[in-house]
Amino acid sequence: MTAYPQLHMMIDGERVAAGDRATHRVINPATGETLGELPLATAADLDRALEAAQHGFRRWRNSSAQERAAVLQGAARLLMERADTIARIATMEEGKTVAEAKAEVGMVAGLFNFYAGECQRIYGRTLVRPAGLRSIVTKEPVGPVAAFAPWNFPLSNPGRKLGAPIAAGCSVILKSAEETPASALGVLQCLLDAGLPGDVAQAVFGVPDEVSRHLLASPIIRKLSFTGSTVIGRHLLKLAADDLKRTTMELGGHGPVLVFDDVDTGRVLDAMVPHKFRNAGQVCVAPTRFIVQQDIFDDFVQGFAERAAALKVGNGLDPDVRMGPLANPRRPDAMEKMVADAVARGAKLHTGGERLGNQGFFYAPTVLSNVPLDAEIMNEEPFGPVAILNPYVGEEEMIAEANRLPYGLAAYNWTDNAARQRRLARELEAGMITINNISVGAPDSPFGGVKWSGHGSEDGPEGIEACLVTKAVHEA
Repeated sequence: MTAYPQLHMMIDGERVAAGDRATHRVINPATGETLGELPLATAADLDRALEAAQHGFRRWRNSSAQERAAVLQGAARLLMERADTIARIATMEEGKTVAEAKAEVGMVAGLFNFYAGECQRIYGRTLVRPAGLRSIVTKEPVGPVAAFAPWNFPLSNPGRKLGAPIAAGCSVILKSAEETPASALGVLQCLLDAGLPGDVAQAVFGVPDEVSRHLLASPIIRKLSFTGSTVIGRHLLKLAADDLKRTTMELGGHGPVLVFDDVDTGRVLDAMVPHKFRNAGQVCVAPTRFIVQQDIFDDFVQGFAERAAALKVGNGLDPDVRMGPLANPRRPDAMEKMVADAVARGAKLHTGGERLGNQGFFYAPTVLSNVPLDAEIMNEEPFGPVAILNPYVGEEEMIAEANRLPYGLAAYNWTDNAARQRRLARELEAGMITINNISVGAPDSPFGGVKWSGHGSEDGPEGIEACLVTKAVHEA
């Protein structure tokens, strides 16, 4: 059994323990037991981290591409060597299955290796000028980054927040979720053990509003990177706007899934049901609104409910479990409220709709159909194990429903009609679109949304580009 580590912050290369600081109690969501006490940053801690980030940036911006690549590649190797331990810690903190947590480790390692290669491809260009004149365009690191990562992907979210700034030559202060601190620290420790200077990447924890206001009020911070809800994202954007800081915002979603009557519904269900309940539905790109063509709707609902009811729910450390608990007590409360509202408005409950067990934060995989548009769950991201299935007549009506909400993160489509595939790719308002596929992310592919789902991209060349500024130099 993996032991849970002693919790700390990482400031200027040093582990900062609780001392006389306030602490946050970290809970195992499967058992409700306390895992550890996390020290929370004081204003003096944050000032020290800011000063270190400024020094770290001066050093790291002058590092060679080879040096940055070596650190990222080294961290990727260490992540894979430590994968079992890191994954079990993530499961203890967040609740997801160990298999899902190990997949996260692999995702971060793959991203670090990709960014290592991209260090060599931060290109500028030389402009055509008459003899005696020279004009060049260069890309330079934006500066120290304040990065805020949520709890739902306790390894890959910190990995995204750390990898791109480090590859670009920036320093970064990571404020990861207080619910999952040891996971974030495990990723950071791999970078430090691979040779990253301690003032280049740091980890602080604290009262979220206090930390964000303190860091974003400092002129040292030149970029904000945030993953989380649209409500909090708006708040942070206002803080960043006071100093005109660069921003990358990956915000909420309400993923539509368009299923047409020309596909094998069994194939769709076999792919989408496990994907819907991955991480207990606590996924920003989770498939949520299943927009199903009317002719296949009844069979689709029946098959969906049968598969959902058969999922084994329990402690994510159990290798036979397919869905763990929700990450905190707020989520089951939110599920109960949303499901009750939908049923009261006329929705049909096919399976689930209840808490499970007498400890931890478990909620059954839930399937609703014929949910009216005025139900809360049809308009607000549920962020939990609830699937919404509604029938629609044809393509035009289905696209209209997919685009109805102000969110635009991921959209899923199932059709074998090639012309329709092209129309969907063009018409759907989302930053990431799949066709007969469930994967919306890869190390070399941009990850981000439009509308209320944010702006900017992580991953891919775009992830590093977001940490760079453009400079034109004209010589005579």
